[in-house]
Amino acid sequence: MDYDDYSLDERPSWGVVSPREGGGDLGVVRDTLRKEQVLNAFPNGQILSCNRFCSVAMLAKVQTVQKEVDKLVSGNETLQMYIDNLTVQMAKRR
Repeated sequence: MDYDDYSLDERPSWGVVSPREGGGDLGVVRDTLRKEQVLNAFPNGQILSCNRFCSVAMLAKVQTVQKEVDKLVSGNETLQMYIDNLTVQMAKRR
């Protein structure tokens, strides 16, 4: 759909006012048309299905990364105790 072909009868589903009606922003119209084209390019429900899949995948990745962070924190605490013990032992030797 081109802007020259944009008629008052073809309003986007989000209700953006045509620039020809006055007061409209071409950037908003372009964004709205782009969104509408993307939504119309996929069968019903496919976008929501993809969104759910991405959400589940992201949640799984976040949980995996959180487990790795927890292991590293635990390892750092163990190393810090080891360093503290060595420091105390070295101080006793002097």
